[in-house]
Amino acid sequence: MPAPTTINTTAIKEQSRNLCVVFVHGWSVTNTDTYGALPERLRLEAASAGLVLQVEDIFLGRYISFHDEVQLSDITHAFDCAIHDQLSAVLADGTRFICITHSTGGPVVRDWWHRYYQQRARAGICPMSHLIMLAPANYGSALAQLGKQRIGRLKAWMGGVEPGQGVLDWLELGSNASWDLNTDWIMSDGSQIAPDGCFPFVLTGQSIDRAFYDNLNTYTGEIGSDGVVRTAAAHLQGAYLGLVQEPPKPDPAQPGMYLAATLEVGKYQQAPQSALLVLAGKSHSGEKMGIMRSVQAASSDTQSAATVAAILACLQVQTSAQYANLCAEFAIATEQVQARKVLETEKHFLIADTHFFHDKHAMLIFRVRDDQGHAISDFDLLLTAGPEADPNHLPQGFFVDRQRNQRNPEVITYYFNRDVMKGCDAIVDDEGNILRAALPGAGMLGFKIIARPDTGFVHYLPCEIKATKEMLESALRRNSTTLIDIRLRRIVHKEVFRSGPLLAGGQSVDFANVQPGPEIVDTK
Repeated sequence: MPAPTTINTTAIKEQSRNLCVVFVHGWSVTNTDTYGALPERLRLEAASAGLVLQVEDIFLGRYISFHDEVQLSDITHAFDCAIHDQLSAVLADGTRFICITHSTGGPVVRDWWHRYYQQRARAGICPMSHLIMLAPANYGSALAQLGKQRIGRLKAWMGGVEPGQGVLDWLELGSNASWDLNTDWIMSDGSQIAPDGCFPFVLTGQSIDRAFYDNLNTYTGEIGSDGVVRTAAAHLQGAYLGLVQEPPKPDPAQPGMYLAATLEVGKYQQAPQSALLVLAGKSHSGEKMGIMRSVQAASSDTQSAATVAAILACLQVQTSAQYANLCAEFAIATEQVQARKVLETEKHFLIADTHFFHDKHAMLIFRVRDDQGHAISDFDLLLTAGPEADPNHLPQGFFVDRQRNQRNPEVITYYFNRDVMKGCDAIVDDEGNILRAALPGAGMLGFKIIARPDTGFVHYLPCEIKATKEMLESALRRNSTTLIDIRLRRIVHKEVFRSGPLLAGGQSVDFANVQPGPEIVDTK
């Protein structure tokens, strides 16, 4: 079996420090076994690195219930109350705390950090110096759309406890709240990632514990995820791409009509550099493979050595230079793990083995609105490739999943196999047999959108951005999410409102069959 991934911490200066480490426990938790033996293992191994850990546990269930009306922002407020209730003595002398979360806890603490300190709602330095997120649903989870009853039955996530609808609304891919939080993060200048701010880290797995696989729900076995959260949805380093439809211009083929056939790039920005480590052999939860519960107290537990080493490396970061170095080390380690674990073979008796190809994936979340701010929920979005921008030129197997947000139908999420889109080497087994031939990839990517209504008093015009190599590179980033904000031109006709003279003798006027008339065109 391959040796566990190791993180080089020799460049990080070791010094004797007392650290307050806070483990945030979920709403249904009533005891400290949520994280298994991870706290005790960390405490023991930290000592050899000159660190003394004071472990604190915050149980959100003491502060808030799991009812449908509870929103993620309410849980954020509960977390703030918990800090002041339980950590006041620690914080009184200026000591800051390090927070370790799992799953939904990541977005909760991020929202708290953003709401109270990044937006300057509260003066002073954030009392949290490090945020270490284990398998966080930073961009949500595809499972959230299944509904609270079905999710409550999933052992891989909620452990038999039915979640509240308000939390699931946030976790649904493309929700307004998650869009806003992640857009603000992407648009930031990165100054919040600093010694007087907070250092964020994401540690996640991409292995599937088949014991938790739900045959009625393929998301629990989705490649590129840990069975609950996609790696692309965990990673903080996403991107924002704003596409704007060009101003309408006269259609030479149809006098009196207009065209606006081109989508143009209005803004593109990548999030600040942040740390992501994909750990080999780790899934979302469970005592066998779970990223936290599988950790054993004894140092002889080599299966979790990489997890513990990574967390210790995070704890020791004190400067921006150290953070940048660890980001680079994590990136190299992630690339090595994903290359080494690209093939998973499940052995069977009497029947052929099953092969799983763990390619790298990417997630695109599209939001379609018009220039007046109206949401557009009825549209066709076509993906194109090749020099002729043809959907038929997309490679086979590139598309994995598509999900429309139920509360905000103007938002739709696509999940792509990035390796298939970009092209990748052949996959061979230990005996040299080619299990999948090398794939050439698409080479370029484009989008075409047809929104409705496309006729009548108010309508929209079809448009596209041609497939290019630059678009493929910018939008489809490995292990990452890109928010694509599309703004279309709203075409309004003059007959929406028409004034006229009063008719003599009190005669009535019939407006039932009025035609739309000429378009009111803003060409700016």
